[in-house]
Formats: sequence, structure tokens, C-alpha cells
Amino acid sequence: MAIVNREAEAATLRTLLERGTPALALVRGRRRVGKTYLLANLWPPEQVLHYSASSTTPALNRQTLLEEAARWSGEEIRPEDHPTWRTVFRTLSSLRPGQPTVIVLDEFQYLADGESGLREVASELNAVWESGLPRSAGLLVVLSGSAVRTLEALATGGSPLYGRLDAVIPLEPFDYYNAGQMVPRYESRDRVRAYAAFGGLPANLAVVDDTRPVGENIADLLLSPHGVVRSRLATEIDQEEGLRNTARYRAVLASIGLGSRTVGEIAAKMGQRADTALKRVVDQLEDMSYLVREVNFGASPQRGIRYRLADPAARFHYGIGLPAESAVAVLGPEAAWRVRIEPEVFPSYAGQHVFEDVARQACRRWGPAQSLPAVAEWGRWSGRDRSRREVEIDLIGRTLDDEIVTGSVKLRTRPADAKTYLDHITALERLADSGLGWAQEALAPDSPFWFVSAAGYAPSFHEVADPAREVICWAMDDLYPE
Repeated sequence: MAIVNREAEAATLRTLLERGTPALALVRGRRRVGKTYLLANLWPPEQVLHYSASSTTPALNRQTLLEEAARWSGEEIRPEDHPTWRTVFRTLSSLRPGQPTVIVLDEFQYLADGESGLREVASELNAVWESGLPRSAGLLVVLSGSAVRTLEALATGGSPLYGRLDAVIPLEPFDYYNAGQMVPRYESRDRVRAYAAFGGLPANLAVVDDTRPVGENIADLLLSPHGVVRSRLATEIDQEEGLRNTARYRAVLASIGLGSRTVGEIAAKMGQRADTALKRVVDQLEDMSYLVREVNFGASPQRGIRYRLADPAARFHYGIGLPAESAVAVLGPEAAWRVRIEPEVFPSYAGQHVFEDVARQACRRWGPAQSLPAVAEWGRWSGRDRSRREVEIDLIGRTLDDEIVTGSVKLRTRPADAKTYLDHITALERLADSGLGWAQEALAPDSPFWFVSAAGYAPSFHEVADPAREVICWAMDDLYPE
């Protein structure tokens, strides 16, 4: 089966097995990021013992793991002969000693009660590993799970497995381009719209039918009360390990989805105080990759912190889907999409909250190969100038050669024109006059401009562009090159 954008991870895991000696690997990532799919499709089924632990008890997981191992190997394995995890791991590592074998322990955190219990399980595994494994063929044991912080702890100092793991592989959600590979029948603009609605989690994209219009998928999967993706987004926080009062976590996500960006704004939206307890919830959501923090380009990392939902699907659900519930109840999901959301709400959302991300991802992905300015990290700036007027710069970055690159991003259906170019110059001048040094640098003739316009460029844009300055003009085809 096809594996999208996991080539490097797949190559690492295959190499560990092919080297012919026992190896340990850790694969971690949030729910529905594709861990199980990747591990289930790398090797022939007869080569892999894949056990997915459940949130029951360690004793029950130990018994069911041994029963699964017996079915897979055809050997007699009696649970009563395995009172400890050390005896379990010793038996597993001895299965099919003359054949290359993969043992996947998925949702590894469920093999124990809590983090201290998991340390004991890891210690038992390490003891078996250190004792030497009598095999004539390769063995790869993969520990996998969605309790990201718990799994990360297995690879850090103090863990029994610290220094023992041959590979630690974090799986991240897809960027816009790889998300588009999940819906290959869509043309470029619809791929952006699908990414804006369904985000970068492979499991959410896998249920999108790209033979149907994007809007029909959104109505059925995200707006309908019975929509598969909607149900996942509504319940995912409840499935996180170790969280109490998950309603409060959902309230934080909802308030950010509705436009709150700072802790103070989140508190005001929730009708609560911006106290330490609320800040702790926000920090946990950031640790679990539900939130990302942003600061204006050039600002101190600890000042002016703003938060937003990390995945576009969550932004859609909390920012558009939940506020539209009444319209969906009255009109039905298809009509609510067609009448209330598609004409203005969704285009504004996709242009302001997603397409800028797409542009920055594209600059990182395709720019260096085209000998364009190499920027380590792209940012943006949003706020007020000295006259208290709103100013936004969509693209800002400092190149490896210490140059400033700036630009603007437009998802509109009309081409960028002279006003687009001149507005960018004006915004930079206002910020330079307000004392921002990087804006003054950006106005220098040797500082490149980088524009991304989904609809291309009108002749007037090129007429006003400074011929002495490097002006990069990307359209939709540049985001999805053949």
C-alpha cells in the first residue's frame, strides 16, 4: 500500500532490520498521525508481530500479547509461564530466531500503570537486551505510542533505555504538499482548500473522497453531526492520557478557535481569571502539539506571545464548525455550507489562517532547490505602527547570508496588481518609521521581496516592481510543481 511522505522513516526502520543484529526503535507521534499505518505496511505480515495495547491493565495486556504471539508464531506460549515482563520479552525475542523478525509494541504506554510503571517495563526490556539475544537473523523491536511526552521520556537521560535505542522517530502531521498527495485528483486550489479544512493528519485526509467536490466532503465529514472527522475532533482531547477536567481543555481550544490569541483573551472568553492554572492548561496543550505559540518577527520569545491551533482541521472545527451548529441544525450541513460558509466565511478563513502557512511551508520546501533565498525560519508581523494603525507583513525571514526577505500572500481569485506591491512597500515604511530595524533593512534595494499569489499577477504589478530589486513571484503552480 502507498506510504506518503514517510520515506526517510521507512528507510531507517528497514535498515535496522536488514543489518542482521537486534535493534530497538521508538516511534512517537500524536493520534492519527499515521504511526500504525506506517508500521503495518513496511514489511510482509508474516514477518511482523504487531500488538496494539489497550487501556485496560498491565496483566491483561501481558496475557493478550502472549496469546497474539502464539497465534502469529504457531508456538505454544502459556501465559502462566510468564509472570513478569522480563519473561515476556525474553520469549518474544526468541521467536523465529533464524528469520528476520519485527515486533511492534503499539501504544506501549498501556503496558504499565503510569510513568513509573513504564520505567519498570522499560527496565525489564533493557535487562533482556543486555543479556544477549541468541539469534542468527535480524530482530527489530519497535516501541510506538501517542502519549508523546511519556514516550519522549524513554529516550532521555535517566530512562532505562537511554542510549539503548537505535532510532528515535517522531512522526509529524503532513505539510500542505503531502496533504495534497492524499487527495491527488483535486487541482491545486482545491488541495489548499482540503488542507484548510482537514489539516495534516493522515487519518482525517484518508476519508476525503477526492472524486467529490471539496465542499461536499466538508459538509459530510466536518459539519454533519455524524461526520467522522467532526466526531474525532470533538473527542480527541478526551482520549489523551492523564488529563482531568477535559472540558476545560476543550474550552481553551474553542476560545482560541474563536479568535482569542493571548492568555488574557482566552481567560476573558471563558469568563475566568488568567491565573497559573489556566496558563498550565495552555502549556499542556502546547506540549501535546494542539497549540503553537507565535511572536512577531524580531520580538523577544517571551513577549507578545500569541497562541493558535496547530492543525487546520481543529481551526476549522472550533472556528467555523461549532459556531455553525445552529445553521447546520436548521438548514442541514449541505445548505449551511453552501449558503452560510462557502461564500465568505471559508475563503476568509483559508486566506488569513491557512494560506500564509502554505506559503511559508512552500518557501522552505522548494526555495533552496531553486537557488532562492535560504531562510532558516519564516515568520510574520502583526500589530500597530506608531500611529496606532494596523499593519501586517505576511512573510518575513532572515537568510543564511543575513539578508531580510519580506513579502505578501494572497489567496484571492483576482491577480495581484500594482496595489499589492505598493501596499507592501507602504507597510514596511510605516514599520521602519516606527523604529523596527528589520523593516528598515527590508527596504534596502538588495533585500528580496517574495510574493505568493494564487491567481498570478496582473501587468500592473510588474510595471511598478523595482527592476533593481530581486522580486520573486510565485503562483499556485509554484506551490505544486510537477
